[in-house]
Amino acid sequence: MSFELPGVALDKIVDIALYEDLAAGDLTTEACIDAEADAVAHAVARKELVVCGGPVFRRVFQRVHPLLEVFDGVREGELVKPGTKLWTVQGRARAILMGERTALNLVQRMSGIATITRSYVDALPPGSATRVTDTRKTTPGLRVLERYAVRAGGGRNHRDNLGSAVLIKDNHVAACGGVAAAIRRARDRAPHTCRIECEVDSLSQLDEALEAGADIVLLDNMSTEDVAEGVRRARGKAIVEASGGITVSRITELARAGVDAISVGALTHSAAAADIGLDFE
Repeated sequence: MSFELPGVALDKIVDIALYEDLAAGDLTTEACIDAEADAVAHAVARKELVVCGGPVFRRVFQRVHPLLEVFDGVREGELVKPGTKLWTVQGRARAILMGERTALNLVQRMSGIATITRSYVDALPPGSATRVTDTRKTTPGLRVLERYAVRAGGGRNHRDNLGSAVLIKDNHVAACGGVAAAIRRARDRAPHTCRIECEVDSLSQLDEALEAGADIVLLDNMSTEDVAEGVRRARGKAIVEASGGITVSRITELARAGVDAISVGALTHSAAAADIGLDFE
């Protein structure tokens, strides 16, 4: 599983976040802390969590002061107990204090997403080939970090943006006048390298989508019984994805129904920030 983060995108996010805090300087730190004072501080898990955001933690402090050193205490994606030292930063005390809140805001968000993702992935039956994926229901401006966090939690990513894949939703169907018409137009106009995915909310729509040649069908807000029937009808014809208000309690039954993927908006839009603090020695 890849945990890579594109450096250019990361620096843009970090710089915007730091600007919010430091555009006018740091009156408290500059008044209280000697410019030559050094310090060591540890990012510590206050509760059990899946660790995510080491590269971001490091980059925040490097952007504040390039001579700050950051050391990893654990691996990305590792489940840790309360009290675990996640990362250590050392160098100028002023710089550490200036970057503290920005660094924590980002890694708390990322670790929270990784933690909830792990709970969904762990609900899959042993040996299941079903994928748990995210959606585009991400925090504006933070998608690249949140999708990285999903991967660190053991999940997979859905399409990254509107230009990366064809996904015909209910409003596309309504605007086109039907499932078959929407799929036909997508097939005619999309690049030949693109699969055509279509969202359906009934078995009759599913039959229409399969007849029209959809490569992937998204079964939206269907009962587990209808999902199982949809899998049976689509077998050998299309990849099957389930979505719509998915809770962790439904993961096992949907996977056992045979879907190839389960997309979960809650991984990003409902994840609580993980509890991480920065403790000075």
